[in-house]
Amino acid sequence: MISLRLDASNASTRSALHDLFQQALSLPEWYGRNLDALHDCLTSLNEDVCITVAKDELIGTLGERYVFQLLRLLRDCAAENSHITVG
Repeated sequence: MISLRLDASNASTRSALHDLFQQALSLPEWYGRNLDALHDCLTSLNEDVCITVAKDELIGTLGERYVFQLLRLLRDCAAENSHITVG
């Protein structure tokens, strides 16, 4: 199982957040580095992944609207793909 913690130290910008996803989950080179592309990649994963989100920390670095969009996306992905767990 892959454990991925998203917090201000490793996701201080949107670009850093997508770098983290791409590296930790070995996403393909064609990964579009946006929330739509992240959804496509996460829903097709065949490996167990637990994603923990430090929401309050991320709001300070990424902004409230983006963090809530990210959380909604992660929950939707977890509902579609039993390999994804969000904490």
